[in-house]
Amino acid sequence: MTFWKNFFTTFDSSCANDSNLSAQLIADINYEKGHLYIYSSNKSNFNLDELESLCESVGWIKRPPKRVELALENSFLTIVIFYKELEKNQMIGFGRATSDHTFHATIWDLVISPKFQGKGLGKLLMGHMIEELRKLNISTIALFADSNVVEFYERLGFIADPNRARGMFWYPK
Repeated sequence: MTFWKNFFTTFDSSCANDSNLSAQLIADINYEKGHLYIYSSNKSNFNLDELESLCESVGWIKRPPKRVELALENSFLTIVIFYKELEKNQMIGFGRATSDHTFHATIWDLVISPKFQGKGLGKLLMGHMIEELRKLNISTIALFADSNVVEFYERLGFIADPNRARGMFWYPK
């Protein structure tokens, strides 16, 4: 019983809902690099080849384009981070969630280009996804994580089940 009760009490909402963090991180990156990061939830802003190249860059297996397209069409939320250099946008981050549109959402994909990892963009992308889902009154957010990234999600407030299964859940306080 304690395990389930903890679901409702351990998320630090400041890590997901702090818009100042998002603005500050983007400002810091712009200042240091002189480039711009752009968020989008419009699925038509990018092509599938670019998305698959991003996913392959982190070791994901190549997926059939028609199935990826269908997955995107059936997604409830997609967020993309572009790196803008010389008027050209390069996709460097991507997140995707499905939902019942009422109570629950599951985050299936979260990826940041290896060249841009370690700058807080994964945390920023996840925080933005949680914020968008909460605006839509989604109260339960789940994800499935490989064992090498469980600690990352735990730092964001997700809780692994006691048996360390891959399913993790986030609930508002």
